[in-house]
Amino acid sequence: MDSEKHLTQDAMETMEPPSVDRPVILPPATIGMVGGGQLGRMFAHAAMTMGYDVVVFCHSDDEPAAQVTRRVVCGALDDHDAVQRFAQQCDVITLEFENIPAETIRLCGQFAPTYPSHSVLATAQHRIIEKSTLSEAGLPVTPFVAVHDTESLIAAANRFAWPIIVKTAQSGYDGKGQHRVDGPQSAAEVPWSTADSWIAEQCISFDREISVVVARRADGVTKCFPPMENVHSNHILDVTVAPAAIDGSLRERAEQIASAAAETLGVVGLLCVELFVMDPDRIFINEVAPRPHNSGHLTIEAFATSQFQQHVRAVCGLPLGSTEQIVGGAAMVNLLGDLWNEDGSAPDWSAALDVAAVHLHLYGKRVAKVGRKMGHLTATAATPQLAVERAKAAREALTSVGSA
Repeated sequence: MDSEKHLTQDAMETMEPPSVDRPVILPPATIGMVGGGQLGRMFAHAAMTMGYDVVVFCHSDDEPAAQVTRRVVCGALDDHDAVQRFAQQCDVITLEFENIPAETIRLCGQFAPTYPSHSVLATAQHRIIEKSTLSEAGLPVTPFVAVHDTESLIAAANRFAWPIIVKTAQSGYDGKGQHRVDGPQSAAEVPWSTADSWIAEQCISFDREISVVVARRADGVTKCFPPMENVHSNHILDVTVAPAAIDGSLRERAEQIASAAAETLGVVGLLCVELFVMDPDRIFINEVAPRPHNSGHLTIEAFATSQFQQHVRAVCGLPLGSTEQIVGGAAMVNLLGDLWNEDGSAPDWSAALDVAAVHLHLYGKRVAKVGRKMGHLTATAATPQLAVERAKAAREALTSVGSA
């Protein structure tokens, strides 16, 4: 008797299509990670738990990812000899941040499958090209135009109205290279000479910001984590909560947009799509990042599969894991260098861990700086509201200890 006939309709709809030529890279193969920061560190933890070996390419063997792996190749991103030594050790290569020379990733691709590819990276590194690509695919992006000086910015404002958001077209994250311009009198204050190209975006008055992390394999199979809700402080992500407080139709629309963006860009691995929710019927893409994302950290404790294990699965061609949230609510708060004591010593972490269902993640960074992401706390609970209360209470307990 054909056992497939006994599958439920839901199960049949979630089955992945067969692919006889899909490249599958199994443990104990070696995965190369370009970048030594906290995202590479958490990726390495996930990969090694699954039985993979990981080699990291970064500047120093004391970077967060390098601290947890057996093999490290140190060198500058434009040091082609060092890149080659690294790539020759790998069965597949991925990355943890997008500000890597596309030529470096192209060179890696000569030695092992490299995800995302250098062409994806080149697109993601330039906001104008990225937004144009998504817009031309019919995806909703915040209205934008290229600008280069005060006159062109004023012309953009005549089109979009003041205030207007001006960003460098390349580089910049956590608010770096971004300026809110409220009127023509302050347009001249934009430091135009500090970047070759700029983008002006309409200032969107949105109800909330959400993010969707989507995984995509080389054969096109995708799977989304449900939308998470984000709150920023000083342009840096401060709190993420899951699930986002949106209805089912908006959740479905957000996941459709994220999957379409991953397909449009040709991403293999993870893509985080940040979205502005205007009202129940309108959402816009704000930014995308072809890598694991800060807002996805709470998946480690709160989901059946973490974003980092999903990243491993995607780049290795394995079946993508379940994206089911396994607790009623989860929240993450960032731990910035501002929390460290004036002498550079760390807070008393026991104060945070005294709060129920709180998990501590530190990144191994030796020097704390104001605004620098040093770690995060995740809290789980029966409801999203309680999870947020726990996470914030745990972080506030650190502040209280530090100021005592």
